[in-house]
Amino acid sequence: MKKVTAIFISIFIFLILVFSVKADEIEELQRQIDELNKSRELSVKATKPLEGQLSSLERQLAQIQASLDHLSSTITQKQKELEVREDKLALQHALLEERVKNYYIRSFLTAPLLVLLSASNPGDLFRELSYRQAATREDKGIIKNVTGEILDLLEQKEKLEKDKIAFAALQAQVDKNAGFIGGEIKKAKAYQSELTSKIAQLSARQQQIIASRQASLNLPTSLGAGPLFCTDDRKLDPPFRPAFAFFTYGIPHRVGLNQYGAYGRAQAGQSHEDILRVYFDNFSFETRGNINIKVQGYGEIPLETYMLGIYEMPESWPLEALKAQVIAARSYALAYTNNGAGEICTTQSCQVYKQPPKSGAWKTAVEQTAGKVMVSGGQAVKAWYSSTDGGFTFSSADVWGSGTSFTKRTKDVTGDIGSFADLASKSYDKDSPCFYAAQGFRSEYAKSAWLKSEEVADIVNVILLTKQDGGVSSHLYQPDKPNPEGQETWDAIRVKQELKNKGGTPFSSVSDISISPDFTNGLTANITISGDAGSKSFGGNEFKNFFNLRAPANLQIVGPLFNAEKK
Repeated sequence: MKKVTAIFISIFIFLILVFSVKADEIEELQRQIDELNKSRELSVKATKPLEGQLSSLERQLAQIQASLDHLSSTITQKQKELEVREDKLALQHALLEERVKNYYIRSFLTAPLLVLLSASNPGDLFRELSYRQAATREDKGIIKNVTGEILDLLEQKEKLEKDKIAFAALQAQVDKNAGFIGGEIKKAKAYQSELTSKIAQLSARQQQIIASRQASLNLPTSLGAGPLFCTDDRKLDPPFRPAFAFFTYGIPHRVGLNQYGAYGRAQAGQSHEDILRVYFDNFSFETRGNINIKVQGYGEIPLETYMLGIYEMPESWPLEALKAQVIAARSYALAYTNNGAGEICTTQSCQVYKQPPKSGAWKTAVEQTAGKVMVSGGQAVKAWYSSTDGGFTFSSADVWGSGTSFTKRTKDVTGDIGSFADLASKSYDKDSPCFYAAQGFRSEYAKSAWLKSEEVADIVNVILLTKQDGGVSSHLYQPDKPNPEGQETWDAIRVKQELKNKGGTPFSSVSDISISPDFTNGLTANITISGDAGSKSFGGNEFKNFFNLRAPANLQIVGPLFNAEKK
Protein backbone atom coordinates (compact mmCIF):
# COMPACT_ATOMS: atom_id res chain seq x y z
CA MET A 1 0.00 0.00 0.00
CA LYS A 2 2.75 2.44 0.89
CA LYS A 3 4.56 1.68 -2.39
CA VAL A 4 1.44 2.38 -4.41
CA THR A 5 0.80 5.52 -2.38
CA ALA A 6 4.32 6.74 -3.06
CA ILE A 7 3.74 6.21 -6.79
CA PHE A 8 0.56 8.25 -6.63
CA ILE A 9 2.33 11.01 -4.70
CA SER A 10 5.04 11.18 -7.36
CA ILE A 11 2.38 11.32 -10.07
CA PHE A 12 0.56 14.14 -8.30
CA ILE A 13 3.85 16.03 -7.92
CA PHE A 14 4.26 15.81 -11.65
CA LEU A 15 0.74 17.05 -12.32
CA ILE A 16 1.39 20.07 -10.13
CA LEU A 17 4.70 20.71 -11.86
CA VAL A 18 3.01 20.45 -15.23
CA PHE A 19 0.98 23.51 -14.30
CA SER A 20 3.89 25.27 -12.54
CA VAL A 21 6.89 24.42 -14.72
CA LYS A 22 5.41 24.88 -18.15
CA ALA A 23 7.43 23.87 -21.17
CA ASP A 24 7.43 27.43 -22.50
CA GLU A 25 8.70 28.70 -19.14
CA ILE A 26 11.65 26.30 -19.24
CA GLU A 27 12.31 27.27 -22.83
CA GLU A 28 12.25 30.94 -21.85
CA LEU A 29 14.72 30.27 -19.05
CA GLN A 30 16.95 28.38 -21.45
CA ARG A 31 16.76 31.26 -23.93
CA GLN A 32 17.77 33.75 -21.25
CA ILE A 33 20.65 31.55 -20.13
CA ASP A 34 21.79 31.10 -23.73
CA GLU A 35 21.90 34.88 -24.05
CA LEU A 36 23.82 35.05 -20.79
CA ASN A 37 26.31 32.49 -22.06
CA LYS A 38 26.79 34.45 -25.27
CA SER A 39 27.42 37.63 -23.27
CA ARG A 40 29.87 35.76 -21.06
CA GLU A 41 31.71 34.40 -24.09
CA LEU A 42 31.95 37.91 -25.53
CA SER A 43 33.33 39.14 -22.21
CA VAL A 44 35.90 36.32 -22.16
CA LYS A 45 36.99 37.13 -25.70
CA ALA A 46 37.46 40.80 -24.81
CA THR A 47 41.03 41.78 -23.94
CA LYS A 48 39.90 43.32 -20.68
CA PRO A 49 36.57 42.88 -18.85
CA LEU A 50 34.46 45.93 -18.16
CA GLU A 51 32.53 46.18 -14.94
CA GLY A 52 29.58 47.78 -16.70
CA GLN A 53 29.13 44.72 -18.91
CA LEU A 54 29.46 42.42 -15.92
CA SER A 55 26.85 44.38 -14.00
CA SER A 56 24.44 43.74 -16.87
CA LEU A 57 25.27 40.02 -16.77
CA GLU A 58 24.78 40.02 -13.02
CA ARG A 59 21.33 41.59 -13.37
CA GLN A 60 20.42 38.98 -16.01
CA LEU A 61 21.62 36.22 -13.75
CA ALA A 62 19.66 37.57 -10.79
CA GLN A 63 16.43 37.60 -12.84
CA ILE A 64 16.95 34.03 -14.03
CA GLN A 65 17.83 32.82 -10.53
CA ALA A 66 14.72 34.52 -9.18
CA SER A 67 12.61 32.53 -11.67
CA LEU A 68 14.29 29.30 -10.66
CA ASP A 69 13.86 30.09 -6.98
CA HIS A 70 10.16 30.72 -7.60
CA LEU A 71 9.76 27.35 -9.34
CA SER A 72 11.65 25.58 -6.57
CA SER A 73 9.46 27.24 -3.96
CA THR A 74 6.31 26.20 -5.84
CA ILE A 75 7.46 22.57 -5.99
CA THR A 76 8.19 22.54 -2.26
CA GLN A 77 4.78 24.00 -1.46
CA LYS A 78 2.95 21.51 -3.64
CA GLN A 79 4.80 18.60 -2.07
CA LYS A 80 3.58 19.74 1.34
CA GLU A 81 0.03 19.81 0.06
CA LEU A 82 0.37 16.29 -1.34
CA GLU A 83 1.38 14.92 2.07
CA VAL A 84 -2.06 15.96 3.32
CA ARG A 85 -3.72 14.01 0.48
CA GLU A 86 -1.88 10.74 1.14
CA ASP A 87 -4.74 9.25 3.18
CA LYS A 88 -7.19 10.06 0.42
CA LEU A 89 -5.00 8.29 -2.10
CA ALA A 90 -4.95 5.17 0.08
CA LEU A 91 -8.76 5.24 0.20
CA GLN A 92 -8.98 5.62 -3.58
CA HIS A 93 -6.70 2.60 -3.97
CA ALA A 94 -8.95 0.51 -1.69
CA LEU A 95 -12.03 1.60 -3.64
CA LEU A 96 -10.30 0.71 -6.90
CA GLU A 97 -9.60 -2.84 -5.60
CA GLU A 98 -13.24 -3.16 -4.52
CA ARG A 99 -14.47 -2.00 -7.92
CA VAL A 100 -12.27 -4.54 -9.70
CA LYS A 101 -13.56 -7.36 -7.48
CA ASN A 102 -17.19 -6.29 -7.97
CA TYR A 103 -16.70 -6.03 -11.71
CA TYR A 104 -15.62 -9.62 -12.00
CA ILE A 105 -18.39 -10.80 -9.68
CA ARG A 106 -21.02 -8.84 -11.55
CA SER A 107 -19.63 -9.92 -14.89
CA PHE A 108 -20.33 -13.49 -13.80
CA LEU A 109 -23.70 -12.74 -12.20
CA THR A 110 -25.02 -10.75 -15.16
CA ALA A 111 -24.80 -13.79 -17.46
CA PRO A 112 -28.37 -14.09 -18.96
CA LEU A 113 -28.69 -17.77 -18.12
CA LEU A 114 -27.93 -17.22 -14.42
CA VAL A 115 -30.38 -14.35 -14.26
CA LEU A 116 -33.09 -16.43 -15.96
CA LEU A 117 -32.63 -19.31 -13.57
CA SER A 118 -32.63 -17.07 -10.49
CA ALA A 119 -35.69 -14.99 -11.42
CA SER A 120 -39.06 -15.84 -9.86
CA ASN A 121 -41.16 -14.06 -12.51
CA PRO A 122 -40.61 -12.19 -15.80
CA GLY A 123 -40.76 -8.70 -14.21
CA ASP A 124 -38.11 -9.58 -11.69
CA LEU A 125 -36.08 -11.14 -14.47
CA PHE A 126 -35.81 -7.96 -16.52
CA ARG A 127 -35.35 -5.72 -13.50
CA GLU A 128 -32.54 -7.88 -12.12
CA LEU A 129 -30.87 -8.20 -15.48
CA SER A 130 -30.99 -4.42 -16.06
CA TYR A 131 -29.68 -3.67 -12.59
CA ARG A 132 -26.76 -6.10 -12.83
CA GLN A 133 -25.79 -4.86 -16.29
CA ALA A 134 -25.90 -1.19 -15.19
CA ALA A 135 -23.75 -1.89 -12.11
CA THR A 136 -21.30 -3.81 -14.25
CA ARG A 137 -21.10 -1.00 -16.79
CA GLU A 138 -20.48 1.48 -13.96
CA ASP A 139 -17.68 -0.67 -12.53
CA LYS A 140 -16.18 -1.11 -15.97
CA GLY A 141 -16.29 2.63 -16.62
CA ILE A 142 -14.66 3.51 -13.31
CA ILE A 143 -11.97 0.85 -13.77
CA LYS A 144 -11.31 2.10 -17.29
CA ASN A 145 -11.06 5.73 -16.18
CA VAL A 146 -8.83 5.01 -13.20
CA THR A 147 -6.63 2.68 -15.24
CA GLY A 148 -6.35 5.26 -18.02
CA GLU A 149 -5.47 7.94 -15.48
CA ILE A 150 -2.78 5.69 -13.96
CA LEU A 151 -1.26 5.00 -17.38
CA ASP A 152 -1.35 8.68 -18.23
CA LEU A 153 0.21 9.61 -14.88
CA LEU A 154 2.99 7.06 -15.37
CA GLU A 155 3.68 8.61 -18.77
CA GLN A 156 3.68 12.09 -17.24
CA LYS A 157 5.98 10.87 -14.49
CA GLU A 158 8.53 9.95 -17.13
CA LYS A 159 8.20 13.44 -18.59
CA LEU A 160 8.55 14.84 -15.08
CA GLU A 161 11.91 13.14 -14.66
CA LYS A 162 13.08 14.75 -17.91
CA ASP A 163 11.87 18.14 -16.71
CA LYS A 164 13.73 17.66 -13.44
CA ILE A 165 16.90 16.91 -15.39
CA ALA A 166 16.35 20.03 -17.52
CA PHE A 167 15.65 22.04 -14.38
CA ALA A 168 18.86 20.80 -12.78
CA ALA A 169 20.80 21.65 -15.95
CA LEU A 170 19.41 25.20 -15.88
CA GLN A 171 20.45 25.60 -12.27
CA ALA A 172 23.91 24.24 -13.05
CA GLN A 173 24.34 26.78 -15.86
CA VAL A 174 23.17 29.59 -13.59
CA ASP A 175 25.61 28.48 -10.89
CA LYS A 176 28.39 28.35 -13.47
CA ASN A 177 27.62 31.89 -14.60
CA ALA A 178 27.39 33.07 -11.00
CA GLY A 179 30.89 31.77 -10.34
CA PHE A 180 32.16 33.31 -13.55
CA ILE A 181 30.63 36.72 -12.85
CA GLY A 182 31.97 36.78 -9.30
CA GLY A 183 35.48 36.18 -10.60
CA GLU A 184 35.15 38.56 -13.53
CA ILE A 185 33.90 41.40 -11.35
CA LYS A 186 37.00 41.01 -9.21
CA LYS A 187 39.11 41.07 -12.37
CA ALA A 188 37.21 44.09 -13.68
CA LYS A 189 37.72 46.00 -10.45
CA ALA A 190 41.39 45.10 -10.41
CA TYR A 191 41.70 46.21 -14.01
CA GLN A 192 39.85 49.43 -13.34
CA SER A 193 42.16 50.06 -10.40
CA GLU A 194 45.07 49.58 -12.77
CA LEU A 195 43.51 51.99 -15.24
CA THR A 196 42.92 54.48 -12.47
CA SER A 197 46.60 54.46 -11.60
CA LYS A 198 47.72 54.58 -15.23
CA ILE A 199 45.19 56.97 -16.72
CA ALA A 200 42.95 58.84 -14.33
CA GLN A 201 45.81 59.81 -12.07
CA LEU A 202 48.37 61.37 -14.34
CA SER A 203 51.94 61.65 -13.18
CA ALA A 204 52.99 64.55 -11.01
CA ARG A 205 55.01 65.82 -13.96
CA GLN A 206 51.95 65.84 -16.21
CA GLN A 207 49.89 67.64 -13.59
CA GLN A 208 52.60 70.28 -13.37
CA ILE A 209 52.47 70.66 -17.14
CA ILE A 210 48.70 71.12 -17.10
CA ALA A 211 48.99 73.70 -14.31
CA SER A 212 51.72 75.50 -16.23
CA ARG A 213 49.64 75.58 -19.40
CA GLN A 214 46.63 76.92 -17.56
CA ALA A 215 48.81 79.54 -15.90
CA SER A 216 49.84 80.70 -19.38
CA LEU A 217 46.22 81.63 -20.03
CA ASN A 218 46.50 84.31 -17.34
CA LEU A 219 43.01 83.58 -16.14
CA PRO A 220 42.00 85.89 -13.30
CA THR A 221 41.27 84.15 -10.02
CA SER A 222 39.18 87.13 -8.96
CA LEU A 223 38.00 90.50 -10.26
CA GLY A 224 41.06 92.14 -8.75
CA ALA A 225 42.93 91.97 -12.05
CA GLY A 226 40.40 94.30 -13.64
CA PRO A 227 37.68 93.66 -16.19
CA LEU A 228 37.27 90.09 -17.33
CA PHE A 229 38.10 89.42 -20.97
CA CYS A 230 36.57 86.14 -22.04
CA THR A 231 35.80 85.91 -25.73
CA ASP A 232 32.59 84.23 -26.85
CA ASP A 233 34.03 81.93 -29.51
CA ARG A 234 30.55 81.10 -30.72
CA LYS A 235 30.71 84.44 -32.56
CA LEU A 236 34.00 83.52 -34.25
CA ASP A 237 33.86 81.55 -37.48
CA PRO A 238 36.76 79.26 -38.42
CA PRO A 239 37.25 78.40 -42.14
CA PHE A 240 36.53 74.68 -41.75
CA ARG A 241 33.63 72.35 -41.05
CA PRO A 242 32.87 70.52 -38.90
CA ALA A 243 34.44 72.58 -36.13
CA PHE A 244 34.39 71.74 -32.42
CA ALA A 245 35.14 73.85 -29.35
CA PHE A 246 35.01 73.07 -25.63
CA PHE A 247 33.40 75.66 -23.39
CA THR A 248 34.00 75.71 -19.63
CA TYR A 249 31.54 77.03 -17.07
CA GLY A 250 33.39 79.56 -14.92
CA ILE A 251 37.11 80.05 -14.34
CA PRO A 252 39.39 78.98 -11.48
CA HIS A 253 39.17 78.31 -8.69
CA ARG A 254 35.50 78.20 -7.66
CA VAL A 255 36.11 78.08 -3.89
CA GLY A 256 34.33 80.39 -1.47
CA LEU A 257 32.60 83.62 -2.48
CA ASN A 258 31.46 83.73 -6.10
CA GLN A 259 31.87 87.42 -6.94
CA TYR A 260 29.47 87.50 -9.88
CA GLY A 261 27.19 85.24 -7.84
CA ALA A 262 27.20 87.84 -5.06
CA TYR A 263 26.31 90.43 -7.68
CA GLY A 264 23.35 88.36 -8.89
CA ARG A 265 22.16 87.63 -5.36
CA ALA A 266 22.39 91.29 -4.32
CA GLN A 267 20.40 92.19 -7.42
CA ALA A 268 17.79 89.70 -6.23
CA GLY A 269 17.55 91.52 -2.86
CA GLN A 270 19.70 89.27 -0.66
CA SER A 271 21.66 90.80 2.23
CA HIS A 272 25.43 90.53 2.58
CA GLU A 273 25.07 88.07 5.48
CA ASP A 274 22.70 85.88 3.49
CA ILE A 275 25.11 85.96 0.56
CA LEU A 276 28.07 84.90 2.68
CA ARG A 277 26.09 82.08 4.29
CA VAL A 278 25.44 80.69 0.83
CA TYR A 279 29.15 80.34 0.06
CA PHE A 280 30.60 79.51 3.49
CA ASP A 281 29.70 77.06 6.22
CA ASN A 282 30.24 76.52 9.96
CA PHE A 283 31.10 80.12 10.86
CA SER A 284 29.75 83.05 12.80
CA PHE A 285 30.07 86.80 12.40
CA GLU A 286 32.27 88.60 14.93
CA THR A 287 33.77 92.06 15.27
CA ARG A 288 37.55 92.31 15.53
CA GLY A 289 39.73 95.28 16.48
CA ASN A 290 41.53 97.54 14.00
CA ILE A 291 44.95 95.91 14.35
CA ASN A 292 47.96 96.64 12.13
CA ILE A 293 48.81 94.13 9.41
CA LYS A 294 51.94 93.88 7.30
CA VAL A 295 51.37 94.62 3.60
CA GLN A 296 54.12 93.78 1.12
CA GLY A 297 55.78 97.02 -0.07
CA TYR A 298 53.76 99.21 2.31
CA GLY A 299 54.83 98.14 5.80
CA GLU A 300 52.32 98.03 8.62
CA ILE A 301 48.86 99.46 7.95
CA PRO A 302 45.74 99.55 10.16
CA LEU A 303 43.34 96.86 8.98
CA GLU A 304 40.49 99.25 8.18
CA THR A 305 42.86 101.54 6.22
CA TYR A 306 44.11 98.50 4.33
CA MET A 307 40.53 97.61 3.44
CA LEU A 308 40.10 100.91 1.56
CA GLY A 309 42.84 99.81 -0.85
CA ILE A 310 41.28 96.47 -1.83
CA TYR A 311 40.50 96.45 -5.56
CA GLU A 312 38.47 93.28 -5.92
CA MET A 313 34.98 94.38 -6.96
CA PRO A 314 33.58 97.26 -9.06
CA GLU A 315 32.14 100.07 -6.95
CA SER A 316 29.17 100.25 -9.28
CA TRP A 317 27.86 96.95 -7.95
CA PRO A 318 25.04 96.72 -5.35
CA LEU A 319 26.04 97.72 -1.82
CA GLU A 320 25.17 94.32 -0.31
CA ALA A 321 27.53 92.60 -2.77
CA LEU A 322 30.26 95.10 -1.81
CA LYS A 323 29.69 94.42 1.89
CA ALA A 324 29.98 90.67 1.33
CA GLN A 325 33.27 91.26 -0.50
CA VAL A 326 34.59 93.55 2.24
CA ILE A 327 33.91 90.97 4.98
CA ALA A 328 35.45 88.17 2.89
CA ALA A 329 38.56 90.28 2.16
CA ARG A 330 38.92 91.41 5.79
CA SER A 331 38.59 87.81 7.02
CA TYR A 332 41.08 86.59 4.43
CA ALA A 333 43.65 89.23 5.43
CA LEU A 334 43.47 88.30 9.11
CA ALA A 335 43.68 84.58 8.35
CA TYR A 336 46.51 84.97 5.83
CA THR A 337 48.65 87.09 8.16
CA ASN A 338 47.72 85.12 11.29
CA ASN A 339 46.20 88.22 12.85
CA GLY A 340 49.03 90.50 11.71
CA ALA A 341 51.97 88.22 12.53
CA GLY A 342 52.77 87.58 8.87
CA GLU A 343 52.79 89.60 5.67
CA ILE A 344 50.24 89.66 2.84
CA CYS A 345 51.07 90.26 -0.84
CA THR A 346 49.26 92.76 -3.05
CA THR A 347 48.48 90.66 -6.14
CA GLN A 348 45.89 88.03 -7.04
CA SER A 349 48.14 85.48 -5.35
CA CYS A 350 46.70 86.98 -2.15
CA GLN A 351 44.24 89.76 -2.89
CA VAL A 352 44.73 92.94 -4.92
CA TYR A 353 45.73 96.01 -2.89
CA LYS A 354 46.80 99.36 -4.33
CA GLN A 355 46.64 103.11 -3.88
CA PRO A 356 44.89 105.52 -3.81
CA PRO A 357 42.33 104.44 -1.25
CA LYS A 358 38.83 104.02 -2.58
CA SER A 359 35.97 106.31 -1.72
CA GLY A 360 32.33 106.18 -2.68
CA ALA A 361 30.29 102.97 -2.33
CA TRP A 362 33.30 100.81 -1.41
CA LYS A 363 34.24 103.11 1.45
CA THR A 364 30.63 103.01 2.61
CA ALA A 365 30.67 99.21 2.60
CA VAL A 366 33.94 99.21 4.62
CA GLU A 367 32.62 101.65 7.18
CA GLN A 368 29.23 99.98 7.60
CA THR A 369 30.90 96.61 8.27
CA ALA A 370 33.86 97.92 10.31
CA GLY A 371 35.68 95.03 12.03
CA LYS A 372 33.14 92.45 10.89
CA VAL A 373 34.70 89.11 10.01
CA MET A 374 33.73 85.48 9.60
CA VAL A 375 35.07 83.23 12.36
CA SER A 376 35.28 79.44 12.61
CA GLY A 377 36.82 77.65 15.57
CA GLY A 378 37.85 80.97 17.09
CA GLN A 379 39.92 81.95 14.06
CA ALA A 380 39.18 84.26 11.16
CA VAL A 381 38.11 82.31 8.08
CA LYS A 382 40.46 82.28 5.10
CA ALA A 383 37.62 83.42 2.90
CA TRP A 384 38.70 82.60 -0.64
CA TYR A 385 36.75 84.09 -3.50
CA SER A 386 36.75 83.92 -7.29
CA SER A 387 35.17 85.90 -10.09
CA THR A 388 32.93 83.30 -11.73
CA ASP A 389 32.00 79.80 -10.61
CA GLY A 390 29.76 78.80 -13.52
CA GLY A 391 26.79 77.98 -11.32
CA PHE A 392 28.67 75.71 -8.89
CA THR A 393 31.14 76.34 -6.09
CA PHE A 394 33.39 73.71 -4.53
CA SER A 395 35.09 73.00 -1.23
CA SER A 396 38.80 73.54 -0.80
CA ALA A 397 39.23 69.76 -0.58
CA ASP A 398 37.62 69.36 -4.01
CA VAL A 399 40.03 71.80 -5.65
CA TRP A 400 43.25 71.71 -3.62
CA GLY A 401 42.92 68.50 -1.63
CA SER A 402 43.11 70.35 1.68
CA GLY A 403 39.82 70.26 3.54
CA THR A 404 38.36 73.11 5.57
CA SER A 405 35.17 73.12 7.58
CA PHE A 406 34.03 76.50 6.26
CA THR A 407 34.10 75.90 2.48
CA LYS A 408 31.42 73.88 0.78
CA ARG A 409 29.85 72.81 -2.45
CA THR A 410 27.04 75.05 -3.57
CA LYS A 411 24.63 74.93 -6.47
CA ASP A 412 24.53 78.67 -7.15
CA VAL A 413 21.22 78.81 -9.00
CA THR A 414 17.63 79.95 -8.56
CA GLY A 415 15.92 76.60 -9.13
CA ASP A 416 16.22 73.07 -10.43
CA ILE A 417 18.69 72.48 -13.25
CA GLY A 418 17.97 69.87 -15.90
CA SER A 419 19.88 71.21 -18.88
CA PHE A 420 22.62 73.61 -19.93
CA ALA A 421 19.87 76.03 -20.96
CA ASP A 422 18.51 75.96 -17.38
CA LEU A 423 21.99 76.63 -16.05
CA ALA A 424 22.44 79.61 -18.36
CA SER A 425 19.15 81.15 -17.28
CA LYS A 426 19.11 80.32 -13.55
CA SER A 427 22.72 80.80 -12.39
CA TYR A 428 23.35 83.81 -10.18
CA ASP A 429 26.66 84.49 -11.96
CA LYS A 430 25.22 84.22 -15.49
CA ASP A 431 26.09 87.88 -16.23
CA SER A 432 29.82 87.19 -16.11
CA PRO A 433 31.55 87.21 -19.52
CA CYS A 434 33.45 84.15 -18.31
CA PHE A 435 30.35 82.23 -17.26
CA TYR A 436 30.55 80.11 -20.45
CA ALA A 437 33.71 80.46 -22.48
CA ALA A 438 36.27 78.51 -24.48
CA GLN A 439 39.71 79.18 -23.05
CA GLY A 440 42.78 79.72 -25.23
CA PHE A 441 43.17 80.39 -28.94
CA ARG A 442 45.46 80.09 -31.94
CA SER A 443 46.72 82.95 -34.05
CA GLU A 444 45.08 81.35 -37.08
CA TYR A 445 41.45 80.37 -37.56
CA ALA A 446 40.03 83.73 -36.48
CA LYS A 447 42.05 83.54 -33.25
CA SER A 448 39.51 81.09 -31.91
CA ALA A 449 39.42 77.91 -29.85
CA TRP A 450 37.78 75.90 -32.63
CA LEU A 451 39.31 72.53 -33.49
CA LYS A 452 39.18 70.51 -36.68
CA SER A 453 37.50 67.12 -36.76
CA GLU A 454 40.85 65.34 -37.16
CA GLU A 455 42.34 67.28 -34.22
CA VAL A 456 39.59 66.03 -31.89
CA ALA A 457 40.11 62.54 -33.36
CA ASP A 458 43.80 62.77 -32.44
CA ILE A 459 42.98 63.58 -28.81
CA VAL A 460 40.63 60.59 -28.68
CA ASN A 461 43.29 58.32 -30.21
CA VAL A 462 45.77 59.47 -27.57
CA ILE A 463 43.35 58.37 -24.83
CA LEU A 464 42.70 55.02 -26.52
CA LEU A 465 46.43 54.39 -27.01
CA THR A 466 47.16 55.18 -23.36
CA LYS A 467 44.46 52.72 -22.31
CA GLN A 468 46.20 50.07 -24.40
CA ASP A 469 49.68 50.92 -23.12
CA GLY A 470 50.22 53.43 -20.33
CA GLY A 471 53.98 53.26 -20.92
CA VAL A 472 53.77 55.43 -24.05
CA SER A 473 52.36 58.52 -22.31
CA SER A 474 55.67 60.41 -22.50
CA HIS A 475 55.24 60.52 -26.31
CA LEU A 476 51.72 61.95 -26.25
CA TYR A 477 52.11 65.64 -25.49
CA GLN A 478 51.33 68.56 -27.78
CA PRO A 479 52.83 67.99 -31.23
CA ASP A 480 53.27 71.76 -31.73
CA LYS A 481 55.39 72.25 -28.57
CA PRO A 482 58.68 70.80 -27.29
CA ASN A 483 58.23 67.56 -25.40
CA PRO A 484 58.36 68.42 -21.65
CA GLU A 485 59.95 65.05 -20.83
CA GLY A 486 62.61 65.31 -23.50
CA GLN A 487 61.10 62.41 -25.49
CA GLU A 488 59.96 62.17 -29.09
CA THR A 489 56.42 63.49 -29.42
CA TRP A 490 54.34 61.30 -31.70
CA ASP A 491 52.23 63.13 -34.25
CA ALA A 492 48.68 62.15 -35.18
CA ILE A 493 49.82 59.70 -37.87
CA ARG A 494 52.21 57.91 -35.53
CA VAL A 495 49.57 57.73 -32.79
CA LYS A 496 47.09 56.12 -35.20
CA GLN A 497 49.67 53.58 -36.33
CA GLU A 498 50.71 52.68 -32.78
CA LEU A 499 47.06 52.23 -31.84
CA LYS A 500 46.52 49.92 -34.82
CA ASN A 501 49.61 47.92 -33.89
CA LYS A 502 48.14 47.31 -30.44
CA GLY A 503 44.81 46.08 -31.80
CA GLY A 504 42.90 49.34 -31.49
CA THR A 505 40.73 51.09 -34.07
CA PRO A 506 41.80 54.73 -34.45
CA PHE A 507 39.58 57.64 -35.44
CA SER A 508 40.41 59.66 -38.54
CA SER A 509 37.47 62.01 -38.17
CA VAL A 510 34.85 63.00 -35.63
CA SER A 511 31.27 63.77 -36.58
CA ASP A 512 29.57 64.41 -33.25
CA ILE A 513 30.23 64.98 -29.55
CA SER A 514 27.71 64.31 -26.78
CA ILE A 515 28.09 65.58 -23.22
CA SER A 516 26.49 63.99 -20.14
CA PRO A 517 26.48 66.60 -17.36
CA ASP A 518 26.03 65.95 -13.65
CA PHE A 519 23.99 68.93 -12.48
CA THR A 520 23.96 67.68 -8.90
CA ASN A 521 27.72 67.99 -8.44
CA GLY A 522 28.50 70.54 -11.16
CA LEU A 523 30.71 68.49 -13.44
CA THR A 524 30.79 66.76 -16.79
CA ALA A 525 30.24 63.09 -16.02
CA ASN A 526 30.86 61.59 -19.44
CA ILE A 527 31.65 62.58 -23.00
CA THR A 528 30.88 60.44 -26.05
CA ILE A 529 32.80 60.96 -29.29
CA SER A 530 31.31 59.60 -32.53
CA GLY A 531 33.09 59.28 -35.82
CA ASP A 532 34.41 56.94 -38.47
CA ALA A 533 35.59 54.45 -35.81
CA GLY A 534 32.22 54.28 -34.08
CA SER A 535 31.50 55.83 -30.68
CA LYS A 536 33.69 55.98 -27.58
CA SER A 537 32.77 57.28 -24.14
CA PHE A 538 35.14 58.69 -21.54
CA GLY A 539 34.84 60.13 -18.07
CA GLY A 540 34.66 63.91 -18.09
CA ASN A 541 37.78 64.39 -15.95
CA GLU A 542 39.70 61.79 -17.96
CA PHE A 543 38.94 63.54 -21.25
CA LYS A 544 39.70 66.96 -19.78
CA ASN A 545 43.15 65.89 -18.60
CA PHE A 546 44.13 64.41 -21.96
CA PHE A 547 42.69 67.38 -23.82
CA ASN A 548 44.81 69.73 -21.73
CA LEU A 549 47.94 67.68 -22.50
CA ARG A 550 47.37 67.17 -26.23
CA ALA A 551 45.30 70.08 -27.58
CA PRO A 552 47.31 72.53 -29.74
CA ALA A 553 48.41 76.05 -28.81
CA ASN A 554 47.16 76.97 -25.32
CA LEU A 555 43.63 75.58 -25.68
CA GLN A 556 42.42 74.33 -22.31
CA ILE A 557 39.37 73.04 -20.49
CA VAL A 558 39.73 74.88 -17.20
CA GLY A 559 36.99 73.47 -14.99
CA PRO A 560 35.05 70.35 -14.08
CA LEU A 561 31.87 71.33 -15.95
CA PHE A 562 32.27 71.80 -19.68
CA ASN A 563 30.27 71.48 -22.88
CA ALA A 564 31.09 70.96 -26.56
CA GLU A 565 29.89 73.19 -29.38
CA LYS A 566 29.82 72.28 -33.06
CA LYS A 567 29.77 74.37 -36.25
